[in-house]
Amino acid sequence: MLTAMGRPRLFDEDRAVEAACRVFWTKGYEGASTEDLCEATDLRRSSVYNTFKSKADLFRRALSHYVDTMTDRQIAVLSEDGYNAVERIRRLLAVIVEAEMENRRSGYGSGCFTVNTITGLASKDPLVAEILDKDLKRRLSLLQSVIDDGKRAGIISSPMDAQDLAWYFVAVIYGIRVAAQSGADEAELVCIASASTAVLAPRPPDGG
Repeated sequence: MLTAMGRPRLFDEDRAVEAACRVFWTKGYEGASTEDLCEATDLRRSSVYNTFKSKADLFRRALSHYVDTMTDRQIAVLSEDGYNAVERIRRLLAVIVEAEMENRRSGYGSGCFTVNTITGLASKDPLVAEILDKDLKRRLSLLQSVIDDGKRAGIISSPMDAQDLAWYFVAVIYGIRVAAQSGADEAELVCIASASTAVLAPRPPDGG
């Protein structure tokens, strides 16, 4: 890729976006200063703004990187061979819990970057809201497909339809991440995940 002067860029743009993602995730949009972004990306101020136009543009690129990475990971878990629909959802929730614990151990962002953005900048920036909406639809579609498979196979007996169950598990994932942000430990997060899957195959009432 060439600059306007025809000289090759001397940095990896994707790496710069990933580094900026960590800054925004940890400090938020308002809290991340230009100096923070320059230090994280190892770029001068002029290089940052020549490449990404503005702080808002860099934030959108960072958010897109984050949601694509996280959703691709969820797709991989939910598409893995050798597991039925219920097992895939349980494995997904286990991955979410482990990711929250790893973030805590590594000192990365507080809570989920997506959740933080939904409750913050998304209401002010329609382009940010569009990124999040596109990602949400992608995750809902994936979960709905897995749940439909489970219903056809007789593994999932919930009377709720697949779309409603997909929304339910999106809400559970958000809830796990907010609980982690609030200080819940691993055992508590595992309990939330385990309890949530009971809805997939509810037991009949006693005497039913």
